[in-house]
Amino acid sequence: MEELLGTTLPVFIGITVVIIGFAAFMTGQAVANTWRPVWQVVFYSVLLGIAARFMIFALYEGELFSLTGYLIDTVTLMAIGLFAYRLTRARKMVRQYPWLYERRGLFGWRTRG
Repeated sequence: MEELLGTTLPVFIGITVVIIGFAAFMTGQAVANTWRPVWQVVFYSVLLGIAARFMIFALYEGELFSLTGYLIDTVTLMAIGLFAYRLTRARKMVRQYPWLYERRGLFGWRTRG
């Protein structure tokens, strides 16, 4: 597992999932709240993946140039960011246009009627 992640599993969970994952969640919310397109979440997740790799390298002597570690970090952060984006967009559509839409599940909305 260490060969894939470029670090140990507890470091991956602590840095990538908890610390940088919180930043990815907040990024997804910010992009959705400002009505920006979803591709910006993907772009920012790529940058957050670089930040996660650097923090793992600087704090825990993990492998800096681990391609599989970077890809796993980035995909994890992208999933967290896209989750927050869709959750926030669904909430925003229903709250901002209550006469047009009603909530449909956690991530969706539908036309009233």
